[in-house]
Amino acid sequence: MVLVLFETAVGFCLFSMSDEAKLSSPDLYKHFESETEANRLLQLSAIHRFQSTVEAVEGATAVNEGKLSKGLKNFLTSEILEKGGAAGTKGGKGVNLIVSEPKLASTINKKLGIQVTAESSLMDLYRGIRENLASLLSANSPEAGALDPRDLNTMSLGLSHSLSRYKLKFSPDKVDTMVVQAIALLDDLDKELNIYAMRVKEWYGWHFPEMGKIITDNIAYAKVVRAVGFRTNASSCDLSDILPEEVEQTLKAAAEISMGTEVSDSDMEHIWSLCDQVVSISEYRAQLYSYLCNRMSAIAPNLTALVGELVGARLISHAGSIMNLAKQPASTIQILGAEKALFRALKTKHDTPKYGLLYHSSLVGMAPPKMKGKMARMVATKAALSTRLDALADADSKSDLSAPTIGAESRAKLEARARGLDHVQSISGIRANRGADDGYKQKAFAMESGGRGYNAGADAPPVVTGVADDDDNDEEEEEEEPKKEKKESATEADDAADVSMMDVADVDVEVDPSTLSPIACPLASEALTKKVYKTIRKASKSRGHVKRGVKEVVKGLRKGEKGLVILAGDISPIDILSHIPVLCEDSGCPYVYVASKDQLGNASSTKRPTSCVMIVPGGGKKAVEKGETKVKEDYQEDYSFLHKEASRLVEQVLMS
Repeated sequence: MVLVLFETAVGFCLFSMSDEAKLSSPDLYKHFESETEANRLLQLSAIHRFQSTVEAVEGATAVNEGKLSKGLKNFLTSEILEKGGAAGTKGGKGVNLIVSEPKLASTINKKLGIQVTAESSLMDLYRGIRENLASLLSANSPEAGALDPRDLNTMSLGLSHSLSRYKLKFSPDKVDTMVVQAIALLDDLDKELNIYAMRVKEWYGWHFPEMGKIITDNIAYAKVVRAVGFRTNASSCDLSDILPEEVEQTLKAAAEISMGTEVSDSDMEHIWSLCDQVVSISEYRAQLYSYLCNRMSAIAPNLTALVGELVGARLISHAGSIMNLAKQPASTIQILGAEKALFRALKTKHDTPKYGLLYHSSLVGMAPPKMKGKMARMVATKAALSTRLDALADADSKSDLSAPTIGAESRAKLEARARGLDHVQSISGIRANRGADDGYKQKAFAMESGGRGYNAGADAPPVVTGVADDDDNDEEEEEEEPKKEKKESATEADDAADVSMMDVADVDVEVDPSTLSPIACPLASEALTKKVYKTIRKASKSRGHVKRGVKEVVKGLRKGEKGLVILAGDISPIDILSHIPVLCEDSGCPYVYVASKDQLGNASSTKRPTSCVMIVPGGGKKAVEKGETKVKEDYQEDYSFLHKEASRLVEQVLMS
């Protein structure tokens, strides 16, 4: 038996089909060209009438969202599962229910166990029912009575208007509008409160100037002015509810010896009115802040637990809505609120800002000054995850006890991370004070043998002779050649000195296990790390022999270039490098990890930290084509040793 569920402004209708074979017919629409044929094909089996407009709106909204409303559930249960429809098949056995909405079909199937069909090919059936609805309801339902098509259209129009107003009023996308308006009003109240309080101090300061230094709080100042009035009344006023006892005694003593001018009664009345405004605005601000906290806890509980109510509300307000904020990547959330500084930095080619509104977060504030940028990046990452969970989760599930608590968990992890960064910063500062930090170390002075000796003959005055100009020119040319030889030897000595100085700088190779990523395996030993840095430094002097960065290394591996890959073990997040070892294994290139990205960047002749480096002895395809593969310094022996050692370490990792 085939039953058709149709939603109308009157209620839910169940139609039974007389001929099931016509569903698969391509000429199904021809059976609805006349009311007589439509009445032969479909008969009204049951109808569930809406008792009010509210019930009709709830039922229509549930159908559009793919949910099973209470009225529809009871209707289908009583007509199909209990009565068995027109055929009397109880339990829904042998009944095929046709529904227009696929989501609603799956919901009915899961909750009631009825076989439901929702296909796009059956749209002709619903178009035919919609065209002949008045005739089908009037002919097949004696209890419905004769329906005028105009009345049915009027009911449908009224239901559509009510449904539109309901969606406009209760749209889930507009729930955060209250937060946006509340945080904007809170900022406006703060500005007005500061202006009014400043005006009170300036105005009353003519009468009692010493009071401004004694009482610094604006609200307490306004309350004291409202309670005391003229300074001569200060000795007789009880200010214990407003001020501490010590401050009260100081204020009364200053009032007796004040140098302020006298004011009239009308002046004091206006000052009192202004004080009343300050106190009332402060009280309303406290109420508004409490309201904002409650709204943020309901709308974005995870974001609130991570960054606080004010910072979270400002992020939502700056983005426009919580849904817009959830669509933003973590890098955008990090600099949200610093757009002017960002574009100014891009225009002037300066460093871009590290944080915007997240600077006011307590997590960023508790980090050391040099680590605030790193902490802001981590907070932005967790804020993106928390916002997406808050925006995309159901409203009912947010307040559930079993709701995800990613915000609180992320805050605990970041607080532990901040304490770790503070500890590392303090240790590095101690090492720097002791002179144990990596950096430039001045070599001890030693007299070098074989240097240029002292020319004693230069002490005597030159002998003037009548030598021709040609002879002088010959002597000058003979002197220029030794000078050129000296310059070339000096440049070679400088290059050697640079290499030696870099070697000296890399002597102290310390490994901090807390900074290493879990995938940093195989990790080079201290001796092997020095060898790696030395080889990279030699290879970087030749064009095309060293590839720097993830982009260049991945491009070289995919092009089939052979070489040795060196990865930094302290890169965070690990997703940046996690795919490179797999590419190396597929390409047959050995790889090895070193502890420091900073030292890896120094060795590869760059000023910035480097995540990965690839040594290509051939120089790359482009350099070979251009003929720029000349090796300035032979490093083949060191490279062969590193290649064998890295291959051995990779085999050990794979075997384990």
